[in-house]
Amino acid sequence: MGGAPGDKRTYLVVIDDSDEARVALQFAARRAAKTKGAVEVLAVVEPQDFVQWGGVQAAIEEEQRLRIEASVASSVGEIMDAAGIQPTIVVRQGEPVPVVRSLIGTRQDIAALVLGAAPSGSPGPMVAHFTGNDAGKLPCPVMIIPGALSAADLERLS
Repeated sequence: MGGAPGDKRTYLVVIDDSDEARVALQFAARRAAKTKGAVEVLAVVEPQDFVQWGGVQAAIEEEQRLRIEASVASSVGEIMDAAGIQPTIVVRQGEPVPVVRSLIGTRQDIAALVLGAAPSGSPGPMVAHFTGNDAGKLPCPVMIIPGALSAADLERLS
């Protein structure tokens, strides 16, 4: 990502291993490509109770980063390559909601928090939180991407 923060609109995608997170990532990638923006992918590693040594925690975080990089490449590699976008991948340790809230609160360049909603049942804890208690307190919009959208729907809507 070239330039100083604030030069580009950054779409922050919180990702996990779910299908709806990949749909949200695909939407953000298409949106960034169309607006000449950037994509930042956030993976939150919850603290491991049994980890007592920093080196072990670092290894867990690095393993998570490699997994996320592979997921990003397989989910949106073609979109990113065509648009010339290199996503930034951030791995943070902690409880997901406070980590996301803290990151958003310290960044002026984040244009939107992009979350995927599960296609059935509960939309997921992040969607429930950021469209509930914190919805009116965030410094950026929250985009909720339905997990059941097809590639054609994503292209049309982004």
